[in-house]
Amino acid sequence: MKIMFYDTKIYDKKSFDNAISQYENIEIEYMESDLSEKTAAYSRGFDAVCGFVNSVIDKNVMEILRDNNVKLILMRCAGFNNVDLDAAKDCGIRVMRVPGYSPEAVAEHAMALAMAANRRIHKAYIKVRENNFSLQGLTGVNFYGKTAGIVGTGKIGAAMCGICKGFGMNIIAFDTYQNKDLDYVKYVELDELLSKSDLISLHCPLVKETYHLINDDTISRMKDGVVLVNTSRGGIVDTDALIKGIRDKKFHAVGLDVYEEESDYVFENMEDDILQHSTTARLLSFPNVIVTSHQGFLTNEALDAISTTTLDNAQRFMDGDFDNQYVII
Repeated sequence: MKIMFYDTKIYDKKSFDNAISQYENIEIEYMESDLSEKTAAYSRGFDAVCGFVNSVIDKNVMEILRDNNVKLILMRCAGFNNVDLDAAKDCGIRVMRVPGYSPEAVAEHAMALAMAANRRIHKAYIKVRENNFSLQGLTGVNFYGKTAGIVGTGKIGAAMCGICKGFGMNIIAFDTYQNKDLDYVKYVELDELLSKSDLISLHCPLVKETYHLINDDTISRMKDGVVLVNTSRGGIVDTDALIKGIRDKKFHAVGLDVYEEESDYVFENMEDDILQHSTTARLLSFPNVIVTSHQGFLTNEALDAISTTTLDNAQRFMDGDFDNQYVII
């Protein structure tokens, strides 16, 4: 199998090069550009393509892939909201993903964001570098004894529950499917979670029902001084509503690893550019907000798991093994 690997970064190539020696019948060609209608043509001569969270895999791209005899799309991530599954089915293209690579990596980053934003670590770091040792503006809150509200208790949400338990927090959760392994977690309706939580951490997929789950209405139902963290998908939070809530002093702190605008420049170095009309730039102007560049997955362990599972999926496809958790369609 020949795989065209899109949106290649240094860490991608390193982890996949380390893993591919275990697979005799798989070849990879790397490409820096992401998968889109413009770049899909480069898939000619390949059996499969490998995409990531911001690859644009819509109907037009799918038809180009079909015309180039591509039979498999390998998503090296858990999410697939950027893939037109109906078009994939119509084009006879299989889609496979990595449903779980290192849930602890994302959950640990979520808590890191919560703690850093809460205790203003980003501000303190800059102040001390400039020989300013004043404590003005750095006051946080204890998490011990407070209530953590976890929205979504799949593998990542469950890992976050465990971390919050270690912090001595009371944990409530909202999910359509309750995780029976979390016997120390109380499941509640969303309204109760919003009104009782001191920390709200989002770990649900982006689907029709969760798009802009955090909006003007749900923010108004939160406690004053709540800490909000999103390491899931940007579209779960209505950014304009979030900015209004921050300005109205609804939030003590906000930590975001994902945000609605990220598809335009996530993972890219834009330090010499000016972000035009950017809501992300507005978010960065608030002293109680920390924004990171979708790096929750970025640990050595997670990268190893992503590369191994993605290549295992390619092998499963060649073996005709389609009855497993890795197949989307």
